[in-house]
Amino acid sequence: MKLATLRTADGTRAVRLDGDVLIDLGHADLGELLARPDWRTLAATASGPAHPADGADFAPVVPAPSKVICVGHNYTNHIKEMGRDLPEYPTLFPKFAETLIGAHDDIAKPAESDALDWEVELAVVIGAQVRRADEQQAADAIAGFTVMNDISVRDWQFRTIEWTQGKIWEASTPVGPYLVTPDEVGGVRPALQVTTTVDGTVMQQDDTGTLLFDPVFLVQYISTVITLRPGDIIATGTPAGVGNARDPKVFLLPGQSVTTEITGLGACVNTVVEA
Repeated sequence: MKLATLRTADGTRAVRLDGDVLIDLGHADLGELLARPDWRTLAATASGPAHPADGADFAPVVPAPSKVICVGHNYTNHIKEMGRDLPEYPTLFPKFAETLIGAHDDIAKPAESDALDWEVELAVVIGAQVRRADEQQAADAIAGFTVMNDISVRDWQFRTIEWTQGKIWEASTPVGPYLVTPDEVGGVRPALQVTTTVDGTVMQQDDTGTLLFDPVFLVQYISTVITLRPGDIIATGTPAGVGNARDPKVFLLPGQSVTTEITGLGACVNTVVEA
């Protein structure tokens, strides 16, 4: 299934893609739907009003997750381009619901920075509450996958040894358009091509099959630290090709279009605008 949160004139709605229409699932958003233990059955069988998929205004796939946990340094090529050793454990940092925007929303370049960078990421969406999950529990807790562009404000990110202030700018992070269930992408450890293009030029390209720490391991590891709840998001890291690692460095400018795409999941297509 491909599920989404759609903006309508009457508020957001959880929907399922059926051909060229989006079927209302009877809930306000995917976070509300995923909180139901029977969400898979409800999502598969609901037959509510239909909305056209063409031109759909997508909200963040889960508009208000209780937490967003991001993983740094999880593709070998990206770790090397940043001049670091392969990590023994995942590098984790948080985002917050206020950072998330829809798959086609504009990205506002902060007036305080000229170092806005792109990062295509496979994002895991949690579909069941888990704490200290074993491997099978972790796999079962994965509702599906979506696309995230972990937009980074590099000059703020590297002001200190902690990255968070460069990662949590308000209304900066596209996520969506769809939550795609594992059965449609080869399971809970999918090998999917990830790509970033800026004004049509390919900047990043890799395969999620090369992740150092795969989605199941990340659910196990993070759930050891904190309870993961339905609707929570884990961003699994970005491959080589970010603007900050280029020589000379390249950053996003107002008027540019940035597309982050993952095979089978869809794409976030966003225009950079002045804040």
